[in-house]
Formats: sequence, structure tokens, C-alpha cells
Amino acid sequence: MKEILNTLYVTTERAYLHLDHDTIRMEAKETKLVQMPLIHLSSIVCFGNILLSPALIHRCAEDGRTIVLLDTHGHFKARIEGPTSGNVLLRQAQYVANSDQTRAFSIARNIVAGKVQNCRQVLMRAYRETENDKDRHVLAAAAIVHANVLKRLEHYTLIEAVRGSEGDAARAYFGAFDSMVREDRTVFTLNGRTRRPPLDRVNALLSFVYTLLRHDCAGALQGVGLDPQVGYLHVLRPGRPALALDLMEELRPIVADRLILSLINRCQIQRDDFIEREGGAIHLTEKARKVVIQAYQNRKQNEVQHRVLSKKIPIGLLPHVQARLLARHLRGDVPDYLPFLYR
Repeated sequence: MKEILNTLYVTTERAYLHLDHDTIRMEAKETKLVQMPLIHLSSIVCFGNILLSPALIHRCAEDGRTIVLLDTHGHFKARIEGPTSGNVLLRQAQYVANSDQTRAFSIARNIVAGKVQNCRQVLMRAYRETENDKDRHVLAAAAIVHANVLKRLEHYTLIEAVRGSEGDAARAYFGAFDSMVREDRTVFTLNGRTRRPPLDRVNALLSFVYTLLRHDCAGALQGVGLDPQVGYLHVLRPGRPALALDLMEELRPIVADRLILSLINRCQIQRDDFIEREGGAIHLTEKARKVVIQAYQNRKQNEVQHRVLSKKIPIGLLPHVQARLLARHLRGDVPDYLPFLYR
């Protein structure tokens, strides 16, 4: 039996969420929109101007249920949670591994290897599906870059070299991204990876879905007692969830990028689903955000084969499984952290 506790995404502006016995009730303009048992929820994510009752906040904190506040464009603002729980010895092991260059390097290298391999799988799948010779050439060339990076990773001993090779693979991957888009390339063209702010429609989609995935990864890490702020691949900075960003790397191609390509290629997201702000920033409309969130939730229900577990699991469980595998490695139960590899 597999239990997957759902995340409630609230996108209705000025919605009011409050506690009603053991349920959460959402109202707008004094009209009830939805009511559901709290037991069905593991977290609540609020977009924009959402009102929360103190009683609901207190109950979520007591139950260990997180509340995440994002602005209307999906940018992270705050996370509300109760007292820190989890195994203090596990966190101690996490911090010791961060200070141990050899162990930190090993974890970071395996994370990058997983990401590069999964990106290569996405490229090769697109290669098999396209009939355009020019696209096939671009995709094959990018896949070769990724294969060469995987070979080089085996011989590296410095974290700087690992980060440099990851950058080489990322440039090749995003350089070939347009060749994986089959519908309306004049609208959905990736003009380099731009984040703050996104300057084209593809970047707007990437940034939005990556924010959703980062929240899931941070929640999964906290669920096993790890500190999302202390990672191994990403440099530590105040306010940066370095370990959540680490965990995202191997999952982004499968969980996020393939979803975005499907939304574009199936015409579920189109030209008019975006707003251009002053200065050139591009953001999704509220209606489009709902479409993406629904597709993301549906994507999380799809099952994939997990090589370490030797069975299929829902995509939504991947951050939780990988967080537990990392915790096992940090405790010394297994010799290496094994990233998720997509078939």
C-alpha cells in the first residue's frame, strides 16, 4: 500500500482559508468554494493574496503540516512550519558530511551524474520521436556532450570540475531545448536560461514548475529530518535551500522538463497564456497557472521504475524516496548516495 498525502494549491485571489473542526474550509466573497478533511493534506501552497485564519495556522503547525507562501508569479516568499523535528544525529551527520570534502564531493558528483543521465534520456527520447533531420542532428550532438560529461565525471576529484561539467551539459541541454518543441516554435523559443525575471514563455514555464518542484523537495527533506539549507553541490548562502536545489537536479528533467514539453506540444499552454510586464518579464496568467498546477499534480500520479527499489513508484514519491536514500547514506547504512535514473 502506498500513501501519498496531497498538496493543496490555492490560486484564487482573496480566498479565505479557515479551520472547521477537522476540515479546511475555503471561502471567497463569503461563499464556500471547497471543504476537505485536513488528514488528506500534507501541505498547503498559497499563491498571491490568500488569507489564513490563526486557528488553521496553529493546527497545521501542530500536525507538522507546512504552509508555503508564494507571490502571484510563483516566487517563494515564506514557509510556515511548527517546531523542528527529526533525528538530531542525522542532521549532525549531514553537517559533518558537508565539512568533509571527500564525502561532499562524492554526493555532489553522483547528483550531477544522475542529472546528466536523465537529461540525456530526455534528449534521446525526443530524438526518437522527431522526424525533422535538423532537430535530430541537434539532439544527437547534445546527447553526445552529455555522454562525454558522464565519462569525465568518473575521473574528477574536485567539486569545481564537477560544477563546470554540469554547466557544460546544461548549456548543451538548453541549447537543444527548442528542438524538442514541436508546436509553435515562433512563440515557444528558449532564448537562453533566464530566471529573475524570465524573459520568454519557456523560461516562465521552467521557473514556475521548478518552484513547485523545489517546494516538494524541501518538504521531502524535512520529512526525513534533513536540513534543506545545507547541501553539497550548491554553494551555501543565507536563505538558499541548497540541499533542496541539490535534490531537484536529478529530478528536473523527468518531473518538470518533460511536463513542460508536453504542455507545449499538446497545445495545453498557448501564446495568450502569458503576460508581459514592463522591462520584458514574462509571467503566466492566473488561468494558465491553474492548468500547469493541475498537470503537475497529474504528472505526480504517473508511475516510473525505480532501479534501487526495483519497482514502480508514483513520480510524486520520488523526492521522498531520494531524501530517504540520502539519509541512509549519511547515516552510514549504504556506501554511496544513489541518484534516481530514468529509463
